[in-house]
Amino acid sequence: MPDADDLRALARSSPWLFRTLRFTLRTRRSGGAVRVRLRRPDRLRVEILGGDLLDVVHESPGSGTVVLTSWAGGVAPAPEPPGEPVRRPDGLVAVRPWDRAQAEDPMWQDYGFVALLDPVEFADGRDRDTGEPAGPPLEIGPVREVEHGGRPAWEAVVTTTGSYEPRCSCCSLLHDPDVDRREWGEARDVVYPTASRIRLDVGTGVCVLVEALDGTSAGDGHEVVVEAVDEPMADDLFVPLPRPPGPGPGPAAAPGRQSG
Repeated sequence: MPDADDLRALARSSPWLFRTLRFTLRTRRSGGAVRVRLRRPDRLRVEILGGDLLDVVHESPGSGTVVLTSWAGGVAPAPEPPGEPVRRPDGLVAVRPWDRAQAEDPMWQDYGFVALLDPVEFADGRDRDTGEPAGPPLEIGPVREVEHGGRPAWEAVVTTTGSYEPRCSCCSLLHDPDVDRREWGEARDVVYPTASRIRLDVGTGVCVLVEALDGTSAGDGHEVVVEAVDEPMADDLFVPLPRPPGPGPGPAAAPGRQSG
């Protein structure tokens, strides 16, 4: 049976486990779902489930550039591939070769989307004042082997610690009072969950489920269903929509992660 160290290693491993991914994403509050095609390192296509295109993103991971949305004209240059990590005997990652902020998948709507694709915030903690590596970011209960969307997954009930440092504090995967206080101040009148359920797909390391188990946000989270891994994805899937003629509304609204 996997244990907490195994779960942390899987949470570090996503960048080395797949190159393309097709999946559906549903958030608990919106109830809506989208289908996503990701081609690493820098291409993303988002559709409604019926197939109509919502957005195409071209973005260089870790570039710090603004996302080029579906009507953007340019394409950011592809980055150098990530270096080799220190691997465990089972092939999962023990130590990543670069700071997590320096390598990212394309972003859609917010950084919670990037975090669920590469949930390293579950594996390695940070000192919130200095940003230096710190202790484990989560207290992890017993790890269970489960099935999710017909694929093997590992699940655990977890609680954040003082070292939990999300990829972006405005859209963390887990609710944490200190993270929210730093981002939003003291005005938030909520009861924070004492525990959340998380689930990682064993083959990809993607966080396919988050569910707050109690508190004001009980039931909040997301669900991903992986449909295909490393299938060919041609360039014509990632052609941006044409720019509208003059000022007008942006891309069609679609469900994204609900923060808070």
